[in-house]
Amino acid sequence: MTYCVAAMIGAGMVFASDSRTNAGVDNVSTFRKMKIHEYPGERVIVILVSGNLGITQATLNTLDQAIRRSDGSPTLLNVRSMYEAAELLGNALRVIRQRDGPYLTQANVDGSANFLVGGQIAGEDQRLFQVYAEGNFIEATPDTPFLQIGETKYGKPILDRVINADTSMDDAVKCVLVSFDSTMRSNLSVGLPIDLVCYQKDSLRLTRVRRFDEQDPYMRNLRNQWGEGLRQAFAKLPPLHWGDQA
Repeated sequence: MTYCVAAMIGAGMVFASDSRTNAGVDNVSTFRKMKIHEYPGERVIVILVSGNLGITQATLNTLDQAIRRSDGSPTLLNVRSMYEAAELLGNALRVIRQRDGPYLTQANVDGSANFLVGGQIAGEDQRLFQVYAEGNFIEATPDTPFLQIGETKYGKPILDRVINADTSMDDAVKCVLVSFDSTMRSNLSVGLPIDLVCYQKDSLRLTRVRRFDEQDPYMRNLRNQWGEGLRQAFAKLPPLHWGDQA
């Protein structure tokens, strides 16, 4: 299992992914689940992945090979919109699943995979998409300013309460990291390191890229303060008064 989240606010975008993969309790590994295509001044595209590791890696490699071929076919380097980037990713995913899916099914292996792809290409606004295992996709909107894939249920409540179009970049970062803390607290299949990218709208370049490991002082302090804050808030809740019930 994994957990990835991308938030699109007025100031820009925040992307984050964990790096834990497991094929059983005795086979836990660390793999980066974030892929960045940055061409400063022209485009920034960030892809987050969840699901079958072989499928996700093959899909990303297919996109990279298309760039290296330079034969004029559509690639993440030359598509004219983020919609076309999502379409390109969905098509690549379909090809890989059609090729490998039947063999995975024979071995009773889940071959599904999901992606978040977002960023900005010169000439259009920033955009964010979620690509499903079938290759189709949806787009984030002001009413739905964040998207998640993987183990989503534990981190969603804090995102629902905080993230909106007017949220500041700093608050969005804190909220996303707290959502990871909540997820890691409740599910051992999600874990550090966490890769984090912040994109400033219309900058067409990345200046804030960071990885949080077990020893990172900011992450440890955030986890401690969030936990203590929750305990204090709980202690201040009024008791239930039962009235005249026996």
